[in-house]
Amino acid sequence: MAAQALTLLREVARLEAPLEELRALHSVLQAVPLNELREQAAELRLGPLFSLLNENHREKTTLCVSILERLLQAMEPVHVARNLRVDLQRGLIHSDDSVKILTLSQVGRIVENCDAVTEILNNAELLKQIVYCIGGENLSVAKAAIKSLSRISLTQAGLEALFESNLLDDLKSVMKTNDIVRYRVYELIVEISSVSPESLNYCTTSGLVTQLLRELTGEDVLVRATCIEMVTSLAYTHHGRQYLAQEGVIDQISNIIVGADSDPFSSFYLPGFVKFFGNLAVMDSPQQTCERYPVFMEKVFEMIESQDPTMIGVAVDTVGILGSNVEGKQVLQKTGTRFERLLVRIGHQAKNASMELKIRCLDAISSLLYLPPEQQTDDLLRMTESWFSSLSRDPLELFRGISSQPFPELHCAALKVFTAIANQPWAQKLMFNSPGFVEYVVDRSVEHDKASKDAKYELVKALANSKTIAEIFGNPNYLRLRTYLSEGPYYVKPISTTAVEGAE
Repeated sequence: MAAQALTLLREVARLEAPLEELRALHSVLQAVPLNELREQAAELRLGPLFSLLNENHREKTTLCVSILERLLQAMEPVHVARNLRVDLQRGLIHSDDSVKILTLSQVGRIVENCDAVTEILNNAELLKQIVYCIGGENLSVAKAAIKSLSRISLTQAGLEALFESNLLDDLKSVMKTNDIVRYRVYELIVEISSVSPESLNYCTTSGLVTQLLRELTGEDVLVRATCIEMVTSLAYTHHGRQYLAQEGVIDQISNIIVGADSDPFSSFYLPGFVKFFGNLAVMDSPQQTCERYPVFMEKVFEMIESQDPTMIGVAVDTVGILGSNVEGKQVLQKTGTRFERLLVRIGHQAKNASMELKIRCLDAISSLLYLPPEQQTDDLLRMTESWFSSLSRDPLELFRGISSQPFPELHCAALKVFTAIANQPWAQKLMFNSPGFVEYVVDRSVEHDKASKDAKYELVKALANSKTIAEIFGNPNYLRLRTYLSEGPYYVKPISTTAVEGAE
């Protein structure tokens, strides 16, 4: 098969590739195993195929791209980088986006290879073309270029190539294309900055991080909304948070939230700013964050009482993030009756809101109520029990009702709430004393899709692995749970058939 492909490849070169030869080569290549092609890689001559890409013929281009994709896979990245430099450069300025994507996929292979990446770093023209690909209309092309440049920047040599050469001017030039392209460059800069303090230092010295932060705290509300997402990504790293704090950016974001009440357009950026603090609290210290920036929690309580589903959704998500660890739970508990009212509101929304908001509420409730076994002190167990009872007059029935609705996502989200509390003794007692609940848990006929079966299995596993379950549920029910667990999530009970004499 590989020999036949090589013969066809030579014919393509000799006959200037009429469509018939290209089609035949394409067809044969699909059947050739990649390892066979690798053995013949030294004999592959791809120049004629690359030349055909310059012809303005759609079908030829499509076939050549597909053929090249297969053949290039068989070549070592170092070989591609050294022997196809000119072809790669031409590919990046080709008018057809599929050719650019093919070329960038090869660049991606090269930059992942520590021996081959040097070839790219020494090719200033190729690097320049990759930068200019960020400014293209096709998002896939831009994303592939960003990914390659981000990977290049993982080395000292890559950082120097990008930030200590004319390439930085090219990057700044590309940014002027339009707003969308400017944000793409910011995305690249944040991605590079997040790697290490040294990477961040290169990015700040370039002036591009300062430019991003200036836009974040500027007057354009739509720009703020976009920039806060990128700044939040930077805050995921310890060195990123340190930098933002030192530059006074976190204080500025807090001050903007304070002034949001008098800004009629605050709804554009407020959700992102509140999410920023929610993530900051979990990554650092919930208590310190909430004490230092009290406006954050104040705004969350305001948003939950809002009539705007967007604001409610963000507040719910933020409370879920904040309450995902014990310190965050204790911070929420300290707010007393305000938090109880918030729980009532979340319980109401879980029952009455749109499908999407219901699921977000259920996810937040799961996060708030979950306690790992090693953290189940008497005080914390009393707290989660109290929170659960604040959600509704009969919260267990509320979630059972939601789980019985014919929407898999909703069903799974409700099961997740049960799973979150399944290892807590107070919840096990509630479940055991609720008529039909144990039967519901071990009933496999309720779940019809894979996600639901998996979610039910997680609930059974959480119950069966709890140290208190046998005592509370009783041994017969405990054995039913263990049987369910051992049979796996997708077990189907065999249907027994009885042979009848004389029956056909």
